[in-house]
Amino acid sequence: MSKGARNREIARQKLAELRAAEARRKRRNKLLAWAGGSVVAVGAVVGIVIAVTANSGSAGATNTGHYSLAALSTLGSLQAAPPAGPNGPEGVPVPAGPALASTASAATGQKVDGISCQTNEQTIFHIHAHLTIFVNGSAHQVPAAIGIPGARAQNTAAGQFIGSGTCFYWLHTHAADGIVHIESPVHRTYTLGNFFDEWGQPLGPNQVGPDKGHVVAIYNGKVFQGNPRFIPLTAHAQIQLEIGTPLVAPETITFPNGL
Repeated sequence: MSKGARNREIARQKLAELRAAEARRKRRNKLLAWAGGSVVAVGAVVGIVIAVTANSGSAGATNTGHYSLAALSTLGSLQAAPPAGPNGPEGVPVPAGPALASTASAATGQKVDGISCQTNEQTIFHIHAHLTIFVNGSAHQVPAAIGIPGARAQNTAAGQFIGSGTCFYWLHTHAADGIVHIESPVHRTYTLGNFFDEWGQPLGPNQVGPDKGHVVAIYNGKVFQGNPRFIPLTAHAQIQLEIGTPLVAPETITFPNGL
């Protein structure tokens, strides 16, 4: 074979090698593209499964954040709520029963759950919620002056109203009508657990204040499924805690103008 022929043969071999390498590169890119698409597809499927799981649960349940709400019918037969008591100084009925617990162990000025006690009430974030408590079917009051150390009462035609004190926590009560005032310098989600911590009373799935037993919580007319400490204090929330039997149908109030 002449030198020219050998050079042409070497060139053909090199060209063949380059074409083979290019073909392998294309096959590899196609494989990577397919694998990437598969990962995206799998991720989408996983996302769908997670979304469906997050919004599933028992019949009639609706997930909201870290808890779920179930239909009231899941509690079975409920005793009718007792007649509302007379309106207190805030225009809201005051339960006829005793206080669930006194304010003797309530916070006296130190920070609680990051909540301060300040000389003036705050108004940047100002909403109200209502709390009702039943023990063995009997209504118990949420006392006035929770979150108001050194409370000083004013006598009104509708009963006592706590108008001042040493300081005001961002969560507090002015009367024994169950209205929880949320008056904060920052927008933040406060919970029923924060309020009970200010009150100095325990709250959990098996205890409300000094009373122990299975706790049933009703939030805006639905059964709260989760630790009652995590119940959010939202604007005009209607919250009912029950311990013991019989279980009582949710009591609702009309928030007067200004609350």
